[in-house]
Amino acid sequence: MQSWSILDHIALQVNDIAASAAFYDAVLAPLGAGRQKQFGENISFGITDHPLWLVPATDHTPAREVHLAFGAVDRAAVDAFHRAALAVGAKILHPPRLWPEYHASYYGTFVRDPDGNNIEAVCHQP
Repeated sequence: MQSWSILDHIALQVNDIAASAAFYDAVLAPLGAGRQKQFGENISFGITDHPLWLVPATDHTPAREVHLAFGAVDRAAVDAFHRAALAVGAKILHPPRLWPEYHASYYGTFVRDPDGNNIEAVCHQP
């Protein structure tokens, strides 16, 4: 049976495609994801598909913060995502830890991408 998700893909407008692509290359690798396609300047990321697209910003007005949470297969992958974010100089919002206010097994870390978005890696497994 094929799994289904209501979200097919999302496009983030970014100010610097190269800087953002390097950030997502680094932090998504520990989660088993990477670049999937390039269409002009647009770059997609995923595991076997391309649900996340980076596209050039059409204007340079301040944008509202976006929150993206990427699923991790285990807590070690969350920790690896965190280390990768540190290695590329990302601002750490919250280091990896349990978040029992969400649920007993919610283990996550939160960082900022180059455009100031709140990017999370989360594992829901005990």
